Amino acid sequence: MIEVSNLVKKYGDHTAVDHLSFQIEKGKIYGFLGPNGAGKSTTMNMITGYIASTEGKVMIDGYDILEEPEAAKKCIGYLPEMPPLYFDMTVLEYMKFAADLKKIPRNQKDKQIKEVMDMVKITDMKDRLIKNLSKGYRQRVGLAQAILGYPEVIILDEPTVGLDPKQIIEIRDLIKGLKQKHTVILSSHILSEVRAVCDYVLIISHGKLVASDTPDNLERLAAGSNSLLMKVKGEKDTIRKALETIEGVTGVEMSYDSDEKLWKTKLSIQENVDIREKVFYAMAKANCPIYEMQVKRVSLEDVFLELTEGEKKSAGKPESSQWKPVEDRSLEEEQTQEEKNGEPEKASDEKEGDQS
Repeated sequence: MIEVSNLVKKYGDHTAVDHLSFQIEKGKIYGFLGPNGAGKSTTMNMITGYIASTEGKVMIDGYDILEEPEAAKKCIGYLPEMPPLYFDMTVLEYMKFAADLKKIPRNQKDKQIKEVMDMVKITDMKDRLIKNLSKGYRQRVGLAQAILGYPEVIILDEPTVGLDPKQIIEIRDLIKGLKQKHTVILSSHILSEVRAVCDYVLIISHGKLVASDTPDNLERLAAGSNSLLMKVKGEKDTIRKALETIEGVTGVEMSYDSDEKLWKTKLSIQENVDIREKVFYAMAKANCPIYEMQVKRVSLEDVFLELTEGEKKSAGKPESSQWKPVEDRSLEEEQTQEEKNGEPEKASDEKEGDQS
């Protein structure tokens, strides 16, 4: 449906989008995910033909967006981050104006406008001036104009920014409903939104595509995606020896908390294996009581942070496919410190990743 090939956008010496390539298939909701300034909106603007690329090509249903813009744009409905609304128009006047711009046949215009307004639930507001609408209703009007004409692809750039929780839920439900008849590209930096709505995720950082897969696969393929975190009392060697003999355990990491006088222990385990019962009996047999046990699974947030932070550190070099959750790094650092000093050290507090 959409094919983006080696897309580049430069502003002087700054490269906003750096040789980006991906394909969009019909009938799915794609999440275009990245931190602020990653190049998401710039990419959306190039796909829709709003700005020209420095290099590369965008094909929409076989049409080049720059060489055949009219044919390509007929396939696209676009909601920018700031909806292109005329505040002195009523909702109905604006919808008729949008229908004329999209060259919807006169005998279909009124029917389509009514259907779309009903779909996004703004029919009751049709005679209200847009300037008097709430932020949520303005967003709905912007979405209505994107859907008008029933384009095959609907591109939404940060569609829930500035909305209250109730409005966010309503817009998300509406987006999920569009999947039945349209392909949707949703640009966002809100991880929970992408996780809740999208079938497929494209993660961009510094203008480069750093990962693309389903949310579930991204979480499952990350290193440490299935692990067990514990706090155990006893001798280090005794605990480690007992845990390493358990079938399904692929790694054991330990660090000492001198305040609680407990060993913070992380077990890396095979996918889809529950070893909690085996761990309980192994620790009981070794006379090492368990004070805390928690299954740890990598979330989309962990994958996102690791990939985008890793891109900054590597200065554009490809990251290893073996991702590790950011929050687990302190455990490794503590173990290194312990080996250097030859004695247990106080565990440092885990730092939370900055998702802004």
